[in-house]
Amino acid sequence: MAITLSDEARQLAGLFETETEATVKDCLVDEEFDRVIFLIKTGEMGKAIGAGGEHVSGVEEQIGKPIKLVEDAPTAEDFVANTLAPAAVYNVTISENDDRLAYVEVAEEDRGAAIGADGRNIDAARRLAARHHDIDDIELT
Repeated sequence: MAITLSDEARQLAGLFETETEATVKDCLVDEEFDRVIFLIKTGEMGKAIGAGGEHVSGVEEQIGKPIKLVEDAPTAEDFVANTLAPAAVYNVTISENDDRLAYVEVAEEDRGAAIGADGRNIDAARRLAARHHDIDDIELT
């Protein structure tokens, strides 16, 4: 599945890679929540964050927007779980009937973290899952 980045997203991904030496697999400029979402190559989250968060903080200062980082994963189930971090995800089931839906089991105390303020975390999860795994929707159970 080919992902097309806007010019702004390409520039931000390049800046992030230069500053952190982590590989950016996707970049979404989220106008609704005034932030940038980076999908980071599997195993490179430590590089992206940096010691004490210095890498991500430095890039946030340069671009003037908050950043959300998501680590890529080899399966759709693991990918969806990663998009909802920091919520603890117990299980993800992908249903392929008329639509491709991800049913995500989270602890009751982590529902708020999975949804995020004003729905920002679940929104990012849905957008990334649609772009990378053709998932039409994510439902918390």
